[in-house]
Amino acid sequence: MANINDVSRLAQVSKATVSRVLSGSRGVKEESRLAVMRAVEVLNYKPNVIAQSLSNQSTGCIGVVCASENINQATGYLHALEKQLRLHQKHLLLRFATDAANVIDALNEIGNGLCDAVIVIGARFPLPGLPHSAVTIDCLESHTVRSIQFDHAFAAQTASQYLINQGRRKIALITQHDGEAAEQTAQGYHQALEHHLLPYNRQLVFGGENALQRLLNQNVSFNGLLVPDDALAQEAVRLLPQFGRQVPADVMVFSLDSTLPQGASPVPAMSYPLDKLAQRAIALLTMPLSTDPGLVPIRGTLVTPF
Repeated sequence: MANINDVSRLAQVSKATVSRVLSGSRGVKEESRLAVMRAVEVLNYKPNVIAQSLSNQSTGCIGVVCASENINQATGYLHALEKQLRLHQKHLLLRFATDAANVIDALNEIGNGLCDAVIVIGARFPLPGLPHSAVTIDCLESHTVRSIQFDHAFAAQTASQYLINQGRRKIALITQHDGEAAEQTAQGYHQALEHHLLPYNRQLVFGGENALQRLLNQNVSFNGLLVPDDALAQEAVRLLPQFGRQVPADVMVFSLDSTLPQGASPVPAMSYPLDKLAQRAIALLTMPLSTDPGLVPIRGTLVTPF
């Protein structure tokens, strides 16, 4: 089993520098920090967490509260977060929540000396008051200043323009939930239609529960479909043939938020850099509370399977 001396030799830095890097101390050259982190990963070095926690009053754990309803999307975030936390010698303590009350229960449990900080992922419901230090990822309603959000307007506009360029000029839009994200998505959708001088048809826009089923039951004509995420994209691919519409020949489905590996999505999608997202979350966790994070929404990248 590797020890701190092995890390020091491989990284070609002193043991004191290794300790400063692993404890998150400042004043370490970026070159040295990267060398230590590479050595830690190569050697699979695991410091004595118990000894560390006794010396610096840290548990070494980060609590993650994940919304159960968004578990398919959140799985990608969890993998990326666990990888980044492991590189920083931190452990992930996971809890699930279905509503604000569950979030409060989880925070009371893991925040009671079990974790150093908390991350909330994928909540599609209004969140309760969170600690000032809490970080939220892809939550529809979050009032914390440490909130990582996606550029939903850019995603919808990019997706709509792609479908239009593919000859799909009757584009339906599904937004599962109300709130700021849904408004931004609708804004990007409108902008793309206006840019191409296409009319806005209210019969092609549905939100809330069972939105896809209600759209299909209406039997309105459309040849492009924007859906919020991979789960609904898969449902659309399954349901559309039952209504006599083949994918993609009759209807091209587009996922506005894909966390599948590159090239794995069966439909065109906006893909988000999960490693970058996880790195930003870790940076926010380690940032002094007095610092303005100056957050900018993360923009996705267009990926196509065709």
